[in-house]
Amino acid sequence: MRKHILILGLILLRGLDTNAQLTSYSEDNDVIEINNIRSYLSHAASSITQNSLTSITSLAAWEAVKERRHKEFLEMMGLEGKQLDGKRPAVKVTKTGVIQKDGYRIEKLYYESMPNLYVAANLYIPEGIKKPMPAILYVCGHAHTQKHHYQAHAKNFAQHGFVCLIIETIQRGEVTGEHLGAESLGWFHWYSKGYNPGGVELWNGIRGLDLLSQMPEVDKDRLGVTGISGGGSQSWYLPAADTRVKAAAAVAGAGSLEGQIVQRTIDDHCDCMMPINTYGIDFSDIGALIAPRPFLIAQATEDGYYSIGAVRKLYNKVESIYDYYGKPQNITMTEASGGHSYGNKEEFRGRILAFFMKSLMGKEISTDALEPIDITNELSNEALKVYVDGPPADDITKTIQDSFVSLANPPEIKNTEQLSLYRKEVTDFLKTKTFHAFPEVPSPLDIRLEFHTSDFAAFGRDDYSFVSEAGWRLKFSLQRGQSREKHEPLLLVLINPDEGRWTRYELTSGIHDKMNIAYFEARGIGETGWSPSLQWHIRRSAAWTGRTIASMRVYDVLRCLQALRTIPGIDPNNISIVAQGEMAVIASYAALLDGNIKSLILKNPPATQNVASQPDGKGEAIEMLNCLRITDLPQVAGLMFPHELIAIGELPSTYTWAEDLYGILEKPEAFKQVQSLSDWLGE
Repeated sequence: MRKHILILGLILLRGLDTNAQLTSYSEDNDVIEINNIRSYLSHAASSITQNSLTSITSLAAWEAVKERRHKEFLEMMGLEGKQLDGKRPAVKVTKTGVIQKDGYRIEKLYYESMPNLYVAANLYIPEGIKKPMPAILYVCGHAHTQKHHYQAHAKNFAQHGFVCLIIETIQRGEVTGEHLGAESLGWFHWYSKGYNPGGVELWNGIRGLDLLSQMPEVDKDRLGVTGISGGGSQSWYLPAADTRVKAAAAVAGAGSLEGQIVQRTIDDHCDCMMPINTYGIDFSDIGALIAPRPFLIAQATEDGYYSIGAVRKLYNKVESIYDYYGKPQNITMTEASGGHSYGNKEEFRGRILAFFMKSLMGKEISTDALEPIDITNELSNEALKVYVDGPPADDITKTIQDSFVSLANPPEIKNTEQLSLYRKEVTDFLKTKTFHAFPEVPSPLDIRLEFHTSDFAAFGRDDYSFVSEAGWRLKFSLQRGQSREKHEPLLLVLINPDEGRWTRYELTSGIHDKMNIAYFEARGIGETGWSPSLQWHIRRSAAWTGRTIASMRVYDVLRCLQALRTIPGIDPNNISIVAQGEMAVIASYAALLDGNIKSLILKNPPATQNVASQPDGKGEAIEMLNCLRITDLPQVAGLMFPHELIAIGELPSTYTWAEDLYGILEKPEAFKQVQSLSDWLGE
């Protein structure tokens, strides 16, 4: 017997600074994949980190792609369709009180960043301003009393001549919306929506910059941004998105994707800490959009959320872009001992103040020359409160996740020409924005006959394996109900996760001797399954690397179809797919992308992908990045037209759209409802 070993040259064993590659060896130069989801996702994350910005070898090369990457970044943050270019309407501001302090005043206010979305804020204004001064937007992290918790930062900026606007997030503070949809609530359909709460915070920050820019006390050409943790990530996002930010200081807000997945620091992170990763980027790609403006990265060396090595890797990557601009002095990384903080001795506060004084005021000053930074929070949370009797009645902070990203509506199709255009629109979108992580160059299928018997079917059973993509060798069991001597139809049965031993055979009862049947287990199912306790981590890690469990399984089915079409005795143009429950989603998308499926047969499919899962990550993993921006399950199924769309039992009412489509396009007989597969074949 030959022995086969595959080793993912992973950072799991070799450390974060290794140039990890997918490598393999064996005694006879043959390879078997290890089918390990953690290794696979760690390698995917490492590849993204290692490859980030490596294609950029000159300033000209960067300038050639910068505009496109900026647009893609805004899209991944959910800002597509927002008014980003041209002059936006003035920000509507409502002031609710003023606190006078020695040398500055605090205006308590809220502003409307978009219709009915209000942001509570405190505005610190130095006394005696005679000309427009530089301003800093302080973006809060995940503290529960936000304006209160971070008030010392705003106070210190005001005491040194900066106007400072400190804004609350939608998650905490006076109004508590949601940042932790996928992380805590099972709202993995956020990925399908293309929704990231960090995108709302980014938009609120952009409008905060608008607010500062319209103030007579502020020099709109000298704006800065800073914050820690969630505010630290925003201190990457905001200058990358908005060139009005002339200097930014990000504290403990980003680490390499490699570090996040390999070291599993992702498990302690909020959903706002990574864009919807449609295009497979790392934070270094975001940082590059800030260049060549002054950028300070501050990171404590014992941070439990970001390893220092993961942050240094980002810095080194981004520094290369500053070098191409001839401005290496404009990017700095500063370190201090401590956990997730401003350093054990609060060192970062003085360094950040000195950074902004230099970058926005032109004052070169050493931290030693600064007076001791006052870190006391003088005012109570109640004193700084903006809303006297609660937020405005029409405030949508708690439900913004339902409207921030525009979702697709079922189109009205009247003829086959319109259907063809819609199908192309959907498939083009999906290939670019949902299945972008599909391998550009597919691995060789390397099909193997693993087992043969003349039992179990009229013409025997053959068990095959094939390589779906590097790292995954999957199997299908082909039960031959028809002769091997000529091409015969095939029914591909998709096995569900955790389904019972006999479920697949109950589904195909009565047809075993009527046609060839292949039973297929996509990754994570059967022999390649993973612990249910790992599912929550996998769903989040997969999304952060630009894929989902469902999208990976769609790819597996497409590759399985390729393999099946090479098997003797199988008619490559007469393959049907049947699936139920969770796998009905996979079957529908695979049939659409394949484009040559004779019949799609669905039993108990989900009504929509716009539905929550379970907080522990268990439940149907049917999310796919951005898909709801273009389509939903009933429309994907309806795009089978003019081929057969078969329902076993009742379909959810949402599928009326698909049934009506077959009637409108005058082929109602191709949309069928049966009670069993034997009824289907008997018609």
